[in-house]
Amino acid sequence: MAKSRTKKRTHVGANNPKHKAPLTGRSAIQDPKSMVIRIGAGEVGSSVSQLAKDVRQVMEPGTASRLKERRANRLRDYVTMTGSLGVTHLLLFSRSESGNTNLRIATTPRGPTLHFRVEKYSLCKDVRKAQRHPKGGGKEYITPPLLIMNNISTPGADANSKVPKHLESLTTTVFQSLFPRINPQTTPLKSIRRVLLLNREPAKDKDDGSFVLNFRHYAITTKPAGVSKPLRRLDAAEKLFSAKNRKGGVPNLGKLEDISEYMIGGENGEGYMTDGTSGSEMDTDAEVEVLEDAPRRVLSAKARAAKSESTDQGADNDERVERRRVILTELGPRMKLRMTKVEEGLCSGKTMWHEHIHKSQQEIRELEKRWEQRKQEKEARRKEQKANVEKKRKEKEANKAKNGKSEENAEGGDDDDDDDYNMDGNNSDLFDEMMEEDEFDSEGLAGDAEEALGEQMDEDEWEDEREEIADEH
Repeated sequence: MAKSRTKKRTHVGANNPKHKAPLTGRSAIQDPKSMVIRIGAGEVGSSVSQLAKDVRQVMEPGTASRLKERRANRLRDYVTMTGSLGVTHLLLFSRSESGNTNLRIATTPRGPTLHFRVEKYSLCKDVRKAQRHPKGGGKEYITPPLLIMNNISTPGADANSKVPKHLESLTTTVFQSLFPRINPQTTPLKSIRRVLLLNREPAKDKDDGSFVLNFRHYAITTKPAGVSKPLRRLDAAEKLFSAKNRKGGVPNLGKLEDISEYMIGGENGEGYMTDGTSGSEMDTDAEVEVLEDAPRRVLSAKARAAKSESTDQGADNDERVERRRVILTELGPRMKLRMTKVEEGLCSGKTMWHEHIHKSQQEIRELEKRWEQRKQEKEARRKEQKANVEKKRKEKEANKAKNGKSEENAEGGDDDDDDDYNMDGNNSDLFDEMMEEDEFDSEGLAGDAEEALGEQMDEDEWEDEREEIADEH
């Protein structure tokens, strides 16, 4: 009789790891997560909508790639859901009345927020059309990109500069927090498939207080260095026959008499074809040494002894080192971002830096006093509202105990509690209660008002409606 199966994965006592590795194309729990949103979904235009989709691809896999915005959605709807979904950053695209395209990068839940004006941009499809051999659609987006920032910090910058040093440090920190950290000693090289480059343009004048970033997105590919193109094609063909899914083709040798003609090249057969004599473009990309991490055959004790006698340990290490050249292929999109403002909170709060407006020390102190006064008034309103709600609840409990109402009547009277809430705007108790509901629909997909009204109607009311319609006709 066959032995009964013991379940060890889902039942009690299963030895499952506490922290599982993320699935392919998924981000880990502790990795940063972002949402790329169009504010005013139907008003930004088709080009900005496509730009937002391209930026979502750049942020893969730690982003909401299938997010659907509605024109009725507001910023507070998305901010409400960031905590439950674990979203750490919001990238907000919008278009002003003058036609300028703006990008805001906000850190949840308390800011800060970087405001950029998109001066120029090119979509991914425009970048691919300009390339002879475009790349994309592969496995580049299953892992986050490698962030490279150049010239962000100015050597002679200080607190009194047009662009202060703390602003440069803040910008560096915000962009670094968009992507998960990597450890060069433990991160496998095969997991780095894309590069996001942020290059700050140098200021034309010392008094120029501009902060302009160039946004570029590349795919990384590596090829063996010092190998001719025919050999690379033969190597690819060998891997093709050993693979399960055969896609592509092998070199066409039908018009050649011998394989040597393919390898040597040319009619005269002037010798072995190299990268310089192959007629293709010269390899000007950087070459790096990569340690081979592929599994190797385990040698027996006798074979290891023979190999140790013939070669030393240094030669064995050199055999595993391979020289490869790194090729960058642009994926897009391209953007030229000019920073205009930095706010302390999440798209609100006091302005920490402005490109065109500069305040004196006295004006800054007056603004800080004004913000502190607003903060105290807001805190006082919250305490007053909380005290009023608690007072009304105690009065209701006292009235119920005095009148000796039953529990059923008490439950039926709970529906009237909404009349006692403060209805003063977004700071009201009713709004805070709505924000705490688990089923709050941030995308406006819970149904139209007509469907909600239909669910509340009884069957008898629907019959009355049908009779009235029949009498009219």
